[in-house]
Amino acid sequence: MSGSDTAPFLSQADDTDDGPVPGTPGLPGSLGNSKAEDPEVPDREGLQRITGLSAGRSALIVAVLCYINLLNYMDRFTVAGVLPDIEQFFDIGDSSSGLIQTVFISSYMVLAPVFGYLGDRYNRKYLMCGGIAFWSLVTLGSSFIPRERFWLLLLTRGLVGVGEASYSTIAPTLIADLFVADQRSRMLSVFYFAIPVGSGLGYIAGSKVKDVAGDWHWALRVTPGLGVVAVLLLFLVVREPPRGAVERHSDSPPLSPTSWWADLRALARNPSFILSSLGFTAVAFVTGSLALWAPAFLLRSRVVLGETPPCLPGDSCSSSDSLIFGLITCLTGVLGVGLGVEISRRLRRSNPRADPLVCAAGLLGSAPFLFLSLACARGSIVATYIFIFIGETLLSMNWAIVADILLYVVIPTRRSTAEAFQIVLSHLLGDAGSPYLIGLISDHLRRNWPPSFLSEFRALQFSLMLCAFVGALGGAAFLGTAIFIEGDRRWAQLHVQGLLREAGPTDDRIVVPQRGRSTRVPVSSVLI
Repeated sequence: MSGSDTAPFLSQADDTDDGPVPGTPGLPGSLGNSKAEDPEVPDREGLQRITGLSAGRSALIVAVLCYINLLNYMDRFTVAGVLPDIEQFFDIGDSSSGLIQTVFISSYMVLAPVFGYLGDRYNRKYLMCGGIAFWSLVTLGSSFIPRERFWLLLLTRGLVGVGEASYSTIAPTLIADLFVADQRSRMLSVFYFAIPVGSGLGYIAGSKVKDVAGDWHWALRVTPGLGVVAVLLLFLVVREPPRGAVERHSDSPPLSPTSWWADLRALARNPSFILSSLGFTAVAFVTGSLALWAPAFLLRSRVVLGETPPCLPGDSCSSSDSLIFGLITCLTGVLGVGLGVEISRRLRRSNPRADPLVCAAGLLGSAPFLFLSLACARGSIVATYIFIFIGETLLSMNWAIVADILLYVVIPTRRSTAEAFQIVLSHLLGDAGSPYLIGLISDHLRRNWPPSFLSEFRALQFSLMLCAFVGALGGAAFLGTAIFIEGDRRWAQLHVQGLLREAGPTDDRIVVPQRGRSTRVPVSSVLI
């Protein structure tokens, strides 16, 4: 097989309906055999033969995808790095500032299912090229908005969601089609290193470019140029691998896409996918809130402690906290992602539920440290930074593992749709509203207290404490995932190997006894 950009840009297979057949060999609780052959893991030569790509070319593709992922998150958090300056320029409060991130995430969330549908059916490389090119143009345009047009800044930040949606739903599925087993886990960990590193670089680039140029607008003009480089690298380096080929037996037929509704029904019946997505939603809520508000909170803490002058109208706000928080985000991200993947890989040898258990431990462990970082902020800024470091490290343990869980409990022809659904859920209930909600609570508390720098600090401090509670709820969702993970992973393996077929709506069904009760199964699944 060639690795194939020969896949047509606009082509789609015929739809088939969905529904697992309980009478299939190997399916738990089935009428057939309860065991099935474990999938063979191809070696390097086997992967090259299946994908049509050398090991070096596959690694280069992952490097390009990592660069773009880093760039996406760098752009997203550049705004947070200069948020105090944006508030002064447009003369807005905390709730309007939170709306900047909320509008972007909402757009990203709405567009994700569209690109998820397209990514499961059409050429993924060209979809990413178009989305990132559009994102670069819109980001550049947002840096020229006059102060009386704040609504236009909101509009452009919303349109930036096109590029993120086109990329985030598709890129992990390309990695899944290039590698398997531990190789895939390692490549995903490298890919997700880019999230915290890119986020940290966004704070650093935003604050330092503003200091050098003397104008925060220039901070928004860095990533568009890098976006042009990303489009060129995508076009020249990345090739489209065959979907799901690395996970199939050599004699099993290739999987065909099903209808979008069939995909959604199958995902809704996948408890490991649903619960892990809810756990990831808690991660998104916490990281979304901290990403926008942590630098502003740290600045207010320093003002209350008398370590820095207040940010007054007409003055340039101190950017030291954005720089420090950016460095912490980079370091904790690299440490947390690597630590999570390595702990999970070692525990997986003795416990097949290791992935969701490590995610649960990370979230449940991060909650008290994030709470302590807020509680200590008025007494010691050093203690605050230490607790933030520990909390963010534990929180970052989830990134690569959650992506790996999705890829092995969902079949290849549904993975982009699953990524899109997870994005919608995690942003709808997570970071789409959390920055605005934190700002809204902060503004409400401030109205009940006399105006002062202390009341501004306390209002934001109390509103951010919500993050610790949400993190604990996310840990509980991952504990629930651990209950179902083995069965859902096995179901996906059997399906990919061709040992489990999906029943169409026209199949005749009969009633058979199963475990002491009557069950309707297709006639074709019963051996007469």
